[in-house]
Amino acid sequence: MTDRFSFTLKATSGAARTGVISTPRGPIRTPAFMPVGTAATVKAMLPDSVAATGADILLGNTYHLMLRPTAERIAALGGLHRFMNWERPILTDSGGFQVMSLAELRTLTEEGVTFRSHIDGSKHHLTPERSMEIQRLLGSDIVMCFDECPALPADRDRIAASMQLSMRWAKRSKDAFGDRPGHALFGIQQGGLEEDLRAESAGALREIGFDGYAVGGLAVGEGQEAMFGCLDHAAGQLPADKPRYLMGVGKPDDIVGAVARGIDMMDCVLPSRSGRTGQAWTRRGQVNLKNARHADDPRPLDEACTCPACQGYSRAYLHHVFRAGEMISGMLLTWHNLHYYQELMAGMRAAIAEDRFAAFEAAFHAMRAEGDIEPL
Repeated sequence: MTDRFSFTLKATSGAARTGVISTPRGPIRTPAFMPVGTAATVKAMLPDSVAATGADILLGNTYHLMLRPTAERIAALGGLHRFMNWERPILTDSGGFQVMSLAELRTLTEEGVTFRSHIDGSKHHLTPERSMEIQRLLGSDIVMCFDECPALPADRDRIAASMQLSMRWAKRSKDAFGDRPGHALFGIQQGGLEEDLRAESAGALREIGFDGYAVGGLAVGEGQEAMFGCLDHAAGQLPADKPRYLMGVGKPDDIVGAVARGIDMMDCVLPSRSGRTGQAWTRRGQVNLKNARHADDPRPLDEACTCPACQGYSRAYLHHVFRAGEMISGMLLTWHNLHYYQELMAGMRAAIAEDRFAAFEAAFHAMRAEGDIEPL
C-alpha cells in the first residue's frame, strides 16, 4: 500500500505496455479494464463478484450520481466507496460526455454547461469547478477534467473550437482540483481525428501537468479503422511516464488494438449491457444466447472459461432463463463477460511482460476467426 499515486512502467512489447498504478486503495495492474458502475453499481453484479473477476478499479458516473442520489448525500454517507461497498480504486468521469449525450436543453458557454436533467427536467449548471467539487465529494481516487466531447463526424472548425475550450477547462479543472495527496487528476486529449489538433491538445495538457492522460473524443461514431488510425499518433503524443486512458472502449478487438497502440486503461458498459441482453463475449467471438440453436445444447458457453456461468450451467439453461425473463440470466452472463474481459487483460499483461504481444494478438484474432462451436 502507498499514500501516493504513481505509475510504474514495467515492460513493453512493441508499443504495448504493462505496469502498475499505485494508489492508497490498492494497485491497478495495466493494461486495465474498468467495469462501469454508472449509478454506484455494476448492473446485475455484487461488488465482491466484480472483484472476483479480477477488476482492480471501477468507473463511476459524475452526471448520474450528481442527479441521483446527489454527491452531497453520498458524501454525508461516507463517500462513494462506502456507499457502494467497493474499497478498491474508483475513477469518475467528469460528467461532460453525459451532459452532451443525455441532457436536454443544453446551453454551452465559456463558463460551463446549463442543462435539464433527463430524469425530472430539473435545471443544473456544470462547470469545471463544480465537476471537481462533485468528484471530491464522491471521494474519487482518479478524477477526470471537465471537457466537451463533440460527436463525430464534425467539421474541423467545430472540433478545433471544442478542443481549445476543453483545454481552457482543463486548466480550470487543475486549479480547482488543488493539492490532494493520494488522489489523481487526469487531463483529456481532444481533437477528433485530426493529428495536428491532437498534438496541440497534448501540448496544452503537458504544459498544465496531470497525473495521467486520457484520449477522449473517440468511440463516438467514427468506426474502428478511424479510431485505430487516430490512436497510431494520439497515444504517442502523451507522456510515456504517465498512464494513458482510452475512454469508452470497447469491444474485445477494440481493446486489443488499443493496447497494441500504447493504451493502458479502458472502460465500457458493453460487458454488462450485453449480458443483460443475452449476448456473451468469448474467445471465439460473440455468442447470442437468444438463438434457438442453444435450446438443447448441454455444453458450457466456453469450455475453457472458469466463471460460474461456464462452470455450472449449460447453454441450454442460459438460453432458457433468458427467454423466460429470469434475472439470473443477466447475472450469469454479465459475470461471464466481465470475467472474460479481465482474463483478456491478464493475458495481455503476461504477453507484454514476456515480449510476445504480437504473437498474442495474432492468436487472439485467429481464435475469433474460427467462430463459435458448431451446433449439436
